[in-house]
Amino acid sequence: MTNTPDLPNQGSASPTTTDLEPGGGVLDAGTYDRLLEPRSANRLPLGDGTWHLLSRNYVWVRLISTLAVLALVLAAAVVGAVLLRLGWVWIPAGVVTVVTVWTLVILPRQARAYGYQLREDDLVFRRGILWQRMVAVPYGRMQLVDITHGPLDRVFGIAQLKLVTAAATTGVVIPGLTQPAAELLRDTLIAVAETRRTGL
Repeated sequence: MTNTPDLPNQGSASPTTTDLEPGGGVLDAGTYDRLLEPRSANRLPLGDGTWHLLSRNYVWVRLISTLAVLALVLAAAVVGAVLLRLGWVWIPAGVVTVVTVWTLVILPRQARAYGYQLREDDLVFRRGILWQRMVAVPYGRMQLVDITHGPLDRVFGIAQLKLVTAAATTGVVIPGLTQPAAELLRDTLIAVAETRRTGL
């Protein structure tokens, strides 16, 4: 594994899809091996090309952070019920517990439905099983590529990549990338975006 990106040729005005696929398998190291699709025949088509998925550690980070929030809610409910004698606090605490447990149950399935694809002219991001979303971000419209990772993300070696375009509503956040993949993807996208803007 290497952290040095295999950047596309700066002198090429129209890089091919192969040029946009960084080498070394960094994008697919430690990720899921298959993009999960809805079973409906009317699902959004995946099309051709290679889909890159999220790190398996993304589920652990979400699991720990969600359980931490649930623990705080239950602790607050216990304090309210025992010390302040507020019996009604168990109602919102119970609702939060049910919603949290349901979120944790579907979390692995949600994580396997995230995917992104580097096409010739744009990056396509896909997510969702019940509510599907597929966004295409043209390379020439990218203005900022941002990597964020908190303390828990660093423990598990993952990060999230945010793509910002001229239109704020078309921004895309790809969570759960391995850190080498996020850095390589950032450098590759910046290089390709600069090439496309130069060619305009």
